[in-house]
Amino acid sequence: MQLSHFVFAALLTIAPPLAIAAPADDTSKDIKGLYLITDYPAISVRPGTTSTIALKLQNYGLAPDRYRLAVTGVPAGWTATLLGGGQPVGAAMPPTDGSVPLQLRLEIPANAGTGRETVTVTAEGSGRSLALPVTVTLAKELPAKLHVEAKLPDLRGSAKSAFDYQITIKNDSGRNLVASFAADAPKNFETSFTEAYGSQELSAIPIDAGQSKDIKLHVRPPSTIDAGRYPVTVKVNAEDATADTKLSLEIVGQPRLSLAGRDGLVSARAEAGAQSTIPVVVSNTGSAPADDINLSGSGPSGWKIAFEPKTVDRLAPGEQKEVQAQITPTAKSLAGDYMVSLNAAARGENASAQYRITVSTSTLWGMTGAGVIAAALLIMVGAIARYGRR
Repeated sequence: MQLSHFVFAALLTIAPPLAIAAPADDTSKDIKGLYLITDYPAISVRPGTTSTIALKLQNYGLAPDRYRLAVTGVPAGWTATLLGGGQPVGAAMPPTDGSVPLQLRLEIPANAGTGRETVTVTAEGSGRSLALPVTVTLAKELPAKLHVEAKLPDLRGSAKSAFDYQITIKNDSGRNLVASFAADAPKNFETSFTEAYGSQELSAIPIDAGQSKDIKLHVRPPSTIDAGRYPVTVKVNAEDATADTKLSLEIVGQPRLSLAGRDGLVSARAEAGAQSTIPVVVSNTGSAPADDINLSGSGPSGWKIAFEPKTVDRLAPGEQKEVQAQITPTAKSLAGDYMVSLNAAARGENASAQYRITVSTSTLWGMTGAGVIAAALLIMVGAIARYGRR
C-alpha cells in the first residue's frame, strides 16, 4: 500500500518564499532557521492503499535541539505514522546545518470516499513551531508507473565477449512496488540479472515510491555467432505497470583457426635423425581475417620442429593454406610412436593439433647395432671357451 502518483512537486516550508527558492550556495548560507519540507506536498492516493511521503527536518545555523513530531487533521479511519530510520518516531534532533530524513506513512481504508483531505505534520521545540500541510486527493484508479533505461544501451565486442548493461528502474508511482524483469534476446544467447555492485542473480527487486534501483544485465552470445548487430529487450513488470528498454550488441568479426593434416590425417612417419616433411593445412573458419599467423611445434626432448613458411601473413574468412611442418627426431630415438603438438596463433586466437609420429631407425643403424651385438656374442663365446677349460 503506497503512493500512486504525484500531482506536482514543490518545496514547502514555513520560511519566506524567497529564501526557499534561492539556488546559489552563497544565498543559502544566509538562510537560518528550522524548516520542515517535502518534495511532494500534494499527492493522489487510491483508497485501500498505503502512501509513503518523504519529509525532511532541515536545520540551518541553529544549535541541535529536540523537536516533538506529530500529525494532525487525520481523517477518521485513517492511520498516520511518522517514520525515521524505518521505525515510528515521535521526535527528531537535526544537527547544525544538517537534516533528519522522515517519512509520513498514511494507511487509507478501502471504504474511504473520493475527495480531498489535508493532514498536517508538526514539529515543536525551542520556542519554535513548524507546520507542513499535505493535501491528499483520493481517487479510485491510480495505476502504477515504471520507467527503465540503460546507461549505455549499445555495446560492441567479439563473440567471446561478455556484454554488461547498467539498467536503472525507477518507480514513478506513489506506492512501493516489487519490479520483476526479464530479457528478450536472440536464440542461444545467455542472459542474467545481478545486483549493480554484486554477483547475486536477481529476477525481481523492491523499489520504494519515487525511488530508483540499479541492476546489471549480463549477456553472453554463443561462441559460433556471426558478426552483426543483435537486439535485446529488457522488460519490467510491477502490478499493472510495465516498461521496457531496447538494447543492442554488435558482434565484430573474429578469426577462428584450425590445424589439420592433408585430407584430415593427423599421423605421419619419420626416421630417427632425419628430417621429415609433413603437409599441414591451416584454416580460418571465423568471420574476420586472421593476420600474422605464427606457427610452432613441440615434441619429445631433443626433437626439432620447424615450419616452412614460419608465418602466414593473412587468411580471409573461409580460406585455408597448406604449410610444411619439418620434423626431425633425435638420432638416438628408438623405433615407436611419439606425439608432437603443432600450434598456430594470431592475435589472441590459437589452435593446436596433436600428431602421432611413427619413428623408424635407419638400415645403417640397424646393421651397426647387429654388428655390435654379434661382436659381443663372439667375445662372450671366446671367453667361455678359454676359461671354461681351467
